[in-house]
Amino acid sequence: MRYLVEELPKRVGHEINFDILCGTSVGAIHACYMAGTHQQGPSRGLQLVDFWRKMRLEEVLPFSRRDLFGLARRALGLRRKRDEFGAGNAPDRIYGMLNTQPLERMVVRAVPWRRIRSNVNAGHVQAVCVAATEIATGRVVVFLESGDRALPGWTRDPSVVPRITHLRPTHALASAAIPLLFPAVRINSTYYADGGLRLNTPLSPARRLGADRVLVVALRPHARHAHAQTLARHRVEDYASPFYMFGKILNSMLLDHLDTDLARMRVMNDMIRDGERAFGPEFAARLNEVSDMQRGEKFRVIHDLVIRPSADLGAMAAEVLPTIPQAAMRSPFFRLAMRNLERGDPSAESDLFSYLLFDGDFLAPLTDLGYRDAAAQEDALVRFFED
Repeated sequence: MRYLVEELPKRVGHEINFDILCGTSVGAIHACYMAGTHQQGPSRGLQLVDFWRKMRLEEVLPFSRRDLFGLARRALGLRRKRDEFGAGNAPDRIYGMLNTQPLERMVVRAVPWRRIRSNVNAGHVQAVCVAATEIATGRVVVFLESGDRALPGWTRDPSVVPRITHLRPTHALASAAIPLLFPAVRINSTYYADGGLRLNTPLSPARRLGADRVLVVALRPHARHAHAQTLARHRVEDYASPFYMFGKILNSMLLDHLDTDLARMRVMNDMIRDGERAFGPEFAARLNEVSDMQRGEKFRVIHDLVIRPSADLGAMAAEVLPTIPQAAMRSPFFRLAMRNLERGDPSAESDLFSYLLFDGDFLAPLTDLGYRDAAAQEDALVRFFED
């Protein structure tokens, strides 16, 4: 994001603006930040980077030795939660191994939440949406802030439902609530968890809101390459570690939907292009006459550009952990992570730790990696934004 708002305008000759911003999980926080800081210009890129670089794990996710032994009790909290609900006092957060209150306070301060609505009203941004998983039903709820307060041609898929609202910190925090690790967040009368469980990359909401180009920021290398590298270093002994298992489960739940969504969208693009070759340039218009009447939506070719990390983020966590100064003294989490890394192949344990390493010693290299990966696609980005 820093590269897009700082450097790319020098090549294309104008600021980079987004009509529609969609995000899930940590992407929900970034989408809200970009919508709320539109008027700040290029400086918002460095401010976003500084927000992450200044984090210290022991401050963001305080984790004592007592917490370490009470993980199961904290995650379940059966007696305390039962008493609270029995008294008619639905808590704002339920279950979760980690205390996320300090992290939540940082997110609340970092994003100018009131500016989201004013920027949407002023037309600087057409729509902003974040997706969260409704725990009671398992469906994805897309919380949407838009200028016209309407839902043009929204999907009839009952598992993905839109909800017009004024975006608040709770919406983004709910979208980023990793199951079991972070507590679920209450919005009105029900609870929500990470939107990535069902809708990791919200291509469908962007398309329904009228996007004809989508720029996607991914968190994994291309699936084909990532899977080949994982199998190359895979060992049966890795399964003996619960950290390995939990990290892989989180990957499958939160990161593996993107390529499926992109493939489906590209198939639709090919069908439209093939139809125009077979039946003439009026094919799309005639198809949309029927589609608009039957479903209230129109088919169109949607161009995409995907920026992927050139390195595995889990492997980066394993490389960074041993280099963090005085890590073992700073937090029991660091000691736990490093002890497990010493017992086997570091890459086997690192997927889980990469989800929780809210520390500038890890996040600074990540921001540098993202900047370089965007710069490597500068020519493609220029073509994407040139008109």
